[in-house]
Amino acid sequence: MVTDSTSSPVAAAAGRILDANAYLTLATADAEGRPWATPVWFAVRDLREFIWVSRPTRRHSQNIGARAEVALAVFDSSAPVGEASAVYAEALAEQVPDDGVEDALAAFNAGCEASGMRPWAEGSVTGAAPHRLYRAVASHLWTLDEREDRVPVY
Repeated sequence: MVTDSTSSPVAAAAGRILDANAYLTLATADAEGRPWATPVWFAVRDLREFIWVSRPTRRHSQNIGARAEVALAVFDSSAPVGEASAVYAEALAEQVPDDGVEDALAAFNAGCEASGMRPWAEGSVTGAAPHRLYRAVASHLWTLDEREDRVPVY
């Protein structure tokens, strides 16, 4: 859960959007700049760190290996036209290094448990396992105002 009653109204709005949605759309590009977008189930920490599990063989994972700069959007696709709310971010992404797996997995599993999902074991994202943890640390975050203009959270 992201929402924090002590945060600014804009940050609180961003937190509510992130709490209410399970998937983010991750936009990556390969070394030549060819774009790719994919949905990933995510957990978020401190409105800044977005964590997901993926296979290193997937196109978006390979793109992150070639170019760390990503963008992401989190939104409710069932919202009626004119009632949209969304969070947008620019971030640097990476496969979580071995020395960060325990910490990132704890944050990811907190999101899993809050959503009623089973937690992942460390062995499910290390060693010979087919999945790895990824994270994107946002440098800029926005949400929408009532006119659907982007308002910076930070």
